[in-house]
Amino acid sequence: MSSNKYLPEGSLIGTSENREYISTLHGLERARAEGKILEGVVAFCDSDTYTMHIDLYGVDGIIEREEALLAPEIKDIAIITRVGKAVAFKVLQIINDDLSHPVAILSRKEAQRECVEQYLMDLIPGDIIPAKTTHFEPFGAFVDIGCGIPSLMSVDSISISRIPGPQERFFLREDISVVVKSIDYDNARIFVSTRELLGTWEENASRFAVGQTVSGIIRSVEDYGVFVELSPNLAGLAELRDGVEAGQGCAVYIKSIMPDKMKIKLVIIDTYEREERKKPLEYFINPEQTSHIDYWKYSPDSCRRIIETVF
Repeated sequence: MSSNKYLPEGSLIGTSENREYISTLHGLERARAEGKILEGVVAFCDSDTYTMHIDLYGVDGIIEREEALLAPEIKDIAIITRVGKAVAFKVLQIINDDLSHPVAILSRKEAQRECVEQYLMDLIPGDIIPAKTTHFEPFGAFVDIGCGIPSLMSVDSISISRIPGPQERFFLREDISVVVKSIDYDNARIFVSTRELLGTWEENASRFAVGQTVSGIIRSVEDYGVFVELSPNLAGLAELRDGVEAGQGCAVYIKSIMPDKMKIKLVIIDTYEREERKKPLEYFINPEQTSHIDYWKYSPDSCRRIIETVF
């Protein structure tokens, strides 16, 4: 993990090595000769040509529209939304403009091409990699898995607990760890998941005990009870109570914990409006120590119902 140089955009911008390369003309020349991938912040984008301008400590760096990203079709919105954000790039050449000022011609597309060919296409399902959330849709979260390359994480891959959308689990532009779920090698598309990193039923349930009153989030209200999320990968069923609604916070009393049935019975003591701030994710698999998993089983061995992932 630590040796991976194809990180999500924004990971290199504050490093001393990146500053050393982009802060001088000599450094940019050296980066071009070495084929180095660097990062800079997009200062502005031209309205007519959609050329991105990168401030390189006095040297104007430009990424022309056709070099903005590695994609069959380049959409203007994908370019203008990079303004104010870090982008990865390779230095193609350095020229002088009409006033003899140096201009660095950059390519984000070539940085992404190298990332795909030298890193992403060498991954296999089960690999654990760094990612950064970039935007949310009702069906899932898009994450940057290296040099701005997007990957989709569907809602059902985010956690075992059912959520209305990815904004319930993540912050925007949050650095997270993900596990590679599947790879479409023909189209260079990778799909990822986080639920396998958030603990099994037993790992999560071991943090609770019968008789405790704990906090939770009401996820759904059914005819037979109320589903309450106790942690991202653990939910229990509470008895029906008037006035409760999905999305509320609640205090619940734990009546019983049954591993053989993978059930936790709860009683709602009180409900309240939740604060918008979410807790950072807690991983039960340490990405710094484990870079790959072949198999993950959520359900306890004593339970007849099996929830598992085979990579």
